[in-house]
Amino acid sequence: MKRTRRHHSPEFKREAVALVVEHGYSCAAAGRSLGVSGVLIGRWKGELEGYAAEAFRGYGKRTAEQQRIHELESENRRLRMERDILKKATAFFAKEST
Repeated sequence: MKRTRRHHSPEFKREAVALVVEHGYSCAAAGRSLGVSGVLIGRWKGELEGYAAEAFRGYGKRTAEQQRIHELESENRRLRMERDILKKATAFFAKEST
């Protein structure tokens, strides 16, 4: 039997974390009352504390820092490829001229 993944809205996640932070529930107790894992609520709490405004971005949406790293890695790959092409061309023409 195939199990489907449940997706929770950012509002649901924030409210679940609020139960733990503001109302003093443990992650496990809040998870039981909401029908999700306590570990999952703990993960949401960590993400909310670590990223605050950018927490629960959704799939494929990067933080500004992650986006900058991605752009730099792409540029790095492109520059390495250009360098390798130039090395091969130099070797080819050096061999041809002899």
